[in-house]
Amino acid sequence: MGLIQVADDQVATVVTTLEMRQRPPLRPVPPSPLRLIRWPAPDPAKYRTLFRRVGGPWLWFSRLAMDDATLVRATHQPNTQVHAVVDQSGIEVGLLELSHPERDWCALDYFGLVPELVGRGHGRWLMALAMQLAWRPGVAFVRVNTCSLDHPSALNFYRAQGFVATKRTVETFADPRLAGLLPLDSAPHVPLLANRR
Repeated sequence: MGLIQVADDQVATVVTTLEMRQRPPLRPVPPSPLRLIRWPAPDPAKYRTLFRRVGGPWLWFSRLAMDDATLVRATHQPNTQVHAVVDQSGIEVGLLELSHPERDWCALDYFGLVPELVGRGHGRWLMALAMQLAWRPGVAFVRVNTCSLDHPSALNFYRAQGFVATKRTVETFADPRLAGLLPLDSAPHVPLLANRR
């Protein structure tokens, strides 16, 4: 067994790919005071604000690194659906983004709630709605990735929903906090090595 050195300005994570190969049985959507609102053509600034609020604690950065034109191309495609979760005051508190890269499968690209709502049962509500959107006619499977930087319960949550782990990979990337994409105090569970004194 060997250890692989990771540069101080890089972050490493283990990515687990999970798939659901059978449509889950129909069941009532769990109750929640939240609502899911489709964003058919999200404004880049508004999208980034929500993406940062939901994903910043887990070092989500890919959409933050895109310029406006690239982000619009990624989120305004016919096979991509972007949804905001809003609370009773109309404040965006979650993000659901899915795509159909091919006709026969769906990717659950982004799925998350702001940290204040995690662990209160809203994730089951959001997943029930995600499954209704993902399993359109002709879809044979749904895929989602999670990583060791995500919420500690993320992997078990997906497995409890019926996803099965199919692959594990290691990803390294430049620390988005050092690039100014996220505040330096984001994701305190991931040590910031290049900035240490």
